[in-house]
Amino acid sequence: MMSNATEEQARLLDAAVVAGGLGARYTQPHRAYHNLMHIEDVLLRIEELTPPKENELALALAAWFHDAVYQPDRDDNEERSAYVAYDALEQVGASPDLMAEVVRLIRITAGHSADDDDVAGAVLCDADLSILGAPREKYVTYAQAIRQEYIHVSAADYHVGRTNALRSFVQREHIYRTPYARAHWEARARENIDAEIACFDAPHDSTGALDEPS
Repeated sequence: MMSNATEEQARLLDAAVVAGGLGARYTQPHRAYHNLMHIEDVLLRIEELTPPKENELALALAAWFHDAVYQPDRDDNEERSAYVAYDALEQVGASPDLMAEVVRLIRITAGHSADDDDVAGAVLCDADLSILGAPREKYVTYAQAIRQEYIHVSAADYHVGRTNALRSFVQREHIYRTPYARAHWEARARENIDAEIACFDAPHDSTGALDEPS
């Protein structure tokens, strides 16, 4: 990510990651999916979506910080992550405009719904949701990791919550906001989601985990 970044941009990004303690945060033992591998994947997908150059730094910072706080039993993780980002960026001397944009982008990931004219917001949301349109084997691994993060929830309750969350995506006219994501990920995302929901509906399922395809 940020292959054309200036030396100052790269320095600020590295310093912010350190100031936010992100290495320790993303290696917390309860993170089966929302870990450093997820951040790396989001950064790669942002690059694949080729955002305008002027958005690259804010997007990279928002990607790094959007799951800085992740507790499955809370519903304010994005807001708390935004505070972590703001504090870290303030420590490393980021401009007020950059701080405000990073905070704004992180908050958008709470609902993954960017306005039509919000290019940066659309890119971040699509990159964060790109796993939904991943090849089947990768999606299966993701689904199983999410179940592991919610292992404290009963199978019955997990089925209801996870199904509702998945259906909220497929009920949208489009899961993704950018033309590239719609062309490359949308159809497979709908297939993956339908398969996971069908797994929950199968009478033999007791774990809430999607099986490997045969």
